[in-house]
Amino acid sequence: MTAKTTRHLRVAAGVACLLAAGPLAAQPTQPARPAAPPAAALSTPAAAATGPWSLQRAIDYALANNLGVRLNQLQAQNNEQVLRQSKAALLPTANINATQAWQYGTSVNPLTFEFQSQTVRANNFSGVSQLVLFQGFQLRNTIKRNVLDYQASVQDIEKSKNDLSLNVASAFLQLVLAQELVRANQTRVASDQAQIERSKLLLKAGSIPESTLLDSESQLATDELNVTTAQNQADLARLSLLQLMNIDPATAQGFAIEVPVLPDPDDEAPYVIDLNQTFQTAAARLPEITAAELRVQSARRSIDLARGAYYPRFALTGQIFTGYSSSSVSRVVTGTSAGTNYPLTVIDPSGATVNTGYTVILPGQPTYDALPVRFFDQLNNNLGKSIQFGLSVPILNGLQVRTSVQRAIINEQASSVRADQARLTLRQSIEQAYADARAAQLQYSAAKRQVAALTLTQRNSEIRFNNGLLSGTEFNIAKNNLNFAVSNQLQAKYTFIFRRKVLDFYQGRPLAL
Repeated sequence: MTAKTTRHLRVAAGVACLLAAGPLAAQPTQPARPAAPPAAALSTPAAAATGPWSLQRAIDYALANNLGVRLNQLQAQNNEQVLRQSKAALLPTANINATQAWQYGTSVNPLTFEFQSQTVRANNFSGVSQLVLFQGFQLRNTIKRNVLDYQASVQDIEKSKNDLSLNVASAFLQLVLAQELVRANQTRVASDQAQIERSKLLLKAGSIPESTLLDSESQLATDELNVTTAQNQADLARLSLLQLMNIDPATAQGFAIEVPVLPDPDDEAPYVIDLNQTFQTAAARLPEITAAELRVQSARRSIDLARGAYYPRFALTGQIFTGYSSSSVSRVVTGTSAGTNYPLTVIDPSGATVNTGYTVILPGQPTYDALPVRFFDQLNNNLGKSIQFGLSVPILNGLQVRTSVQRAIINEQASSVRADQARLTLRQSIEQAYADARAAQLQYSAAKRQVAALTLTQRNSEIRFNNGLLSGTEFNIAKNNLNFAVSNQLQAKYTFIFRRKVLDFYQGRPLAL
C-alpha cells in the first residue's frame, strides 16, 4: 500500500468519525438560561396522551405536570399564609387559661391564703387579652415586607415556567434534528447498498479491482454505524423531552412529535436586532428581574423592621380571673344555744366575795354548720378583673438590635448585588444568543454552498468511480465530505432557529415554530 493510499484511508476514517459524532459534537439547542432540573424522577411520571405532539402542546403538558413548577407554586402559597399571619398580628390577642391541681399536706389556700393541712382540689380560670398600641412600626413593616416576598415568589413561578418552556423547546428541536440526521444516514446506507450492487457488477465485468468492492462494503459498515449513533441520539433526545414533560417512557412507546415546517435560514435577511432595546424589553417583563427587584425592596423593609426594635413597646392588657377551692366553706346558722345562769355576787369593803342569792340568765348564742361552697358560687364570688398599660423601653440588650440592623443593611446590599447580577446575566444571555444566531446563520449559508459544491463533486466522483477512473477510497472520501457538510448544515439550521426563538422570547413573543 502506497503512502498516498494510507493517507487517504486515514482521512476517510477521520471524516467518518466526525460524521458519526456529528449529533454529539454541536448541540444547537442548549437552554439559553439555566433552569431547574426536571423533577420527573421525584414521583410517578404521568402517562402519555395519544396523538402527535406539537411544540405548544408539549409545553402546556409540561407546565401542567412538572414538579419543579408545582414546588414553586406551593412556596408561593406558603408565603401567602405568612402574609396573612402578619396581617392578623395587628389584631388583639385573646386567650383563656384553666388549671386544676390537687394539694396534699400543709398548704396555703389559694383563695383564703390560710394554712391548712388537708387534701385540696383547686381550679383557676383566667382570660387575657392584649393589644399592642405601639412597637416601632414593626408590625406594619412586617406586612409590607411579606407582601413583597409573596409577590417575588409569584414571579418565581413564572420564571420556572419560562425556563421549562425554553427547555422543552430545546429538547423538541433537538429531537427534530436527531430524526433528520437518522433519515439522512439511512439515505446514505441505501446509497451504499446500491453502490455495492453496482460494484459487484463492475467486478464481474473486470472493470474494477476487488479492493474497490471492499472499500464500498467498509463504507456501508461505517454508515450503518452512523445510523446507529444517530438513532441513539434521537432516543436520548426523545427521553430528555419525555422527562421534561414528566411522561413515563414505559407508557410512551407511541410518542411522536409533529415535525414543523421550518424556514430556510438562508432565505432570510441577515439577522439583526437592537441588543440594548431587546435587553430593556426583557428586563421590563422577565419575572426573574422583577423578583430580584422585589427582594431588594423586601430587604429595605427588613432594615426598617430591625430598626423598630430601638423604639419602646406600649401595650394594653385586660384580664378576668376566678377560681375554686374544695376547702372553701361557708357558715350556716342552725339554731341558738340554751341560756346560761350565772350567780350574782358582790364584793364587800373587805374585798371578800359575797353571794347575793340572785342569778343572772345570759341568752344563748347562734350555732353554725360549715358547709362547702358550691362550684359556680365560688366562680361568681371570686371573679376579678384588671386593666393595665405596659411600657417596655429598650436600653441595653447586648447590642442585639444594632447587630440586627447591620445584618439587615448587609442583606439589602447583597440583594442589590444579586439584582445587578440577574440583569448582567440577562444581558450576557441576550448577547450570547445573538452571537450564536448570527454565527449559525452565516455557518448555514457557508454549509449550504459547501453542500452544493460537494454534491457536484460527489456526482462527478461517482461517474469516475463507475468508469474505474477513481479508487474506492477516494470515492468514499468524497461521499464522507458531502455527508459531513450536510450534517453541519443541519446543525447550523437548528442552532439558528433555537437561538432566534430565544431572542424572540426575550422580546416578548411566544415560543412557537
